[in-house]
Amino acid sequence: MTLLLAGLVLAGSLTAGAVPWEPWSDQAFARARAEKRLVLLDVGAEWCHWCHVMDDTTYREPAVLRLLSDRYVPVRVDADAQPDLANRYEDYGWPATIVLDGDGRELVKFRGYIAPERMRSLLEGVLADPTPGPSVAAAVGADVPDNGPADLPAELRDELIALHASRYDEEHGGWGFVHKYLDGDSVEYSLAAKGDADARRARETLDKAARHLIDPIWGGLYQYSDGGVWENPHFEKIASFQADGLRAYSLAYARWRDPSHLRAAQDILRYLRAFLRTPGGAFRPSQDADVVPGRHSAEYFALGDAERRAQGVPRVDPHLYTRENAWIIRALLAYHASTGDDSTRADAVAAARFILERRALPGGGFRHDEKDPGGPYLGDTAAAGIAFVELHRATGDAAWLRHAQAAARFIDGTFRVPGLGGYVTAKPSHAYDRPRPQRDENVTVARLGAALAQASGEGLELSRHALRYLASPEVARRFATASVLLADRDVAEATPAGKAAAH
Repeated sequence: MTLLLAGLVLAGSLTAGAVPWEPWSDQAFARARAEKRLVLLDVGAEWCHWCHVMDDTTYREPAVLRLLSDRYVPVRVDADAQPDLANRYEDYGWPATIVLDGDGRELVKFRGYIAPERMRSLLEGVLADPTPGPSVAAAVGADVPDNGPADLPAELRDELIALHASRYDEEHGGWGFVHKYLDGDSVEYSLAAKGDADARRARETLDKAARHLIDPIWGGLYQYSDGGVWENPHFEKIASFQADGLRAYSLAYARWRDPSHLRAAQDILRYLRAFLRTPGGAFRPSQDADVVPGRHSAEYFALGDAERRAQGVPRVDPHLYTRENAWIIRALLAYHASTGDDSTRADAVAAARFILERRALPGGGFRHDEKDPGGPYLGDTAAAGIAFVELHRATGDAAWLRHAQAAARFIDGTFRVPGLGGYVTAKPSHAYDRPRPQRDENVTVARLGAALAQASGEGLELSRHALRYLASPEVARRFATASVLLADRDVAEATPAGKAAAH
């Protein structure tokens, strides 16, 4: 435990390096305008290996430092701490590097690690030709696609089902062909589908992930494996993957009663309890991949417990976010439902009480952290709402249902896109915020409304407004289509006709 606590206070990727980083703020852009500079935005994460590498190489290279000092305002954002900016640049992975002008217009965007010499060349090139892109200060909802219907059309549903099957790697297993990971929505959808092929894909993915991505020593699920195979894991352990894995293996165990699925769920559970849970019952959001920031840790994770601890313990991010805790609550309740283990229900209640007592906002919403740089953010209240509905199912306590209903009202009053479908990712706090809907968050809202309708008869309007965004083909077709199919299924089952068919 001493070594683990020591790991919590090691300097992380977002505090290292020689660059005088500023936070995302109106003041940073005002400085850029006044001093005729550009803004270099770096979006990373505490657990991100290549973020560490850039700090140790690119952001210590003298030519890069001179360019930043003379011509740029360097701004750094922790993607886990600011979900709105993380959602805006999620397609660029971490680290993401964006150059903007002083009026907030995006000039260029770069994905992943940038070596020192290339970074110098890129920064000089932007200075030579600072051609602006669309304004980042665009109106709320400016990027919302044309409305879809309030229900998924049958033709689009059939197309999404076909895409879900075609994006499965029949040679190696798993959805997707570059990174191998356990996609919780794809597994959940396939577990509930009636076809033998769906069941086979779900089982194969679960078995591959258990064999290659679960840490055999400490438990917990690694984020993914690269190179199109399962044998090259990246060793960070992130709350969203722990929640997806625990829930997926619990649902699989409930269906097949396969002891290997139970063992996998238990391996994730013991990691959550030993490394991410705090004495107060809340859960931290991630553990770094690296013992020494920037140094690949494959040899380290091949060691046993004592040998690892002799070298130190990778840093655990000390923040306590509402969204991540809600994801874990939902997974704990899936494990309780499949096993009858009351201790996991107690863990879920403790985490829920933490976010109610420490993160609640007036009117039913939730902050992300103790103190947020922006927001509030949709993801926190949506995740909390659906966790509360499931706590109501698991405990029979009507208070949890009331909390879920209050969360739904807060969402509709705070994040609804006027005149369009969907809910934006955040309430704007700065002039250069650009809140827009994000697909996974709207899936959660749609499923929250359906769960409320099942529990109380009210909530389908929330779902249908989210589906107007999700049913736009350009949104629905994105990988992975299972999330939209799950939202569509939940809403259908919550309608009067769906309820009648179930009986």
